[in-house]
Amino acid sequence: MEKSVSEEQKKRVVKILGVLKRLFPDAGMMLRYSNNWELLVAVMLSAQCTDKKVNEVTERLFKKYRTLEDYARAHQKEFEKDIYSTGFYRNKAKNILAAAKMVKEKFGGKIPHTMNEIMMLPGVARKTANVVLGNAYGVVEGIAVDTHVKRLAGVLGLSKQTDPNKIEEDLMAVVPRKDWFVTTYRLIEYGRKYCLARRHKHEECPLSKIL
Repeated sequence: MEKSVSEEQKKRVVKILGVLKRLFPDAGMMLRYSNNWELLVAVMLSAQCTDKKVNEVTERLFKKYRTLEDYARAHQKEFEKDIYSTGFYRNKAKNILAAAKMVKEKFGGKIPHTMNEIMMLPGVARKTANVVLGNAYGVVEGIAVDTHVKRLAGVLGLSKQTDPNKIEEDLMAVVPRKDWFVTTYRLIEYGRKYCLARRHKHEECPLSKIL
């Protein structure tokens, strides 16, 4: 069942999206990769880690592990050392290597291009699925809710929820579908440049006049 959205809410969201578009017209993926499998690896490593750190790690990682087969054959302990500095390295290593085997054996070596299938992969929830599907295939099933998006959804009055899946539902109800994909990246940039998680003069944030 679709959520009901008032005309006032719709108008406010249009204003918010307009400001974000003006501030960050070219916002997009900051992670570096050269194929869809590397995209998935980078996104999985980015959980609770900065894009800058992930790019530092993957610069070495993608030279060492060049093919899906390399990941499928990798030793977990060694792989853990390779990704150690991204944090939560044991869980990430376990999921990435298990995902490599599943992509190879179940999906013929190709990253799945539907939400249901990609979420079968170990360690892949909706946020990762949305990012990978959108960047790899242009398939937009929802809005990726990372830590910036989660925080700003509350700050901007777009959602009162704390669960990422419920926040995503609220955002999908108020943001036009054509803007779903890019809104994630514009909110991330806004959170990084203006409305930081740490204490700051919120009234000086560009969107404060709309709230």
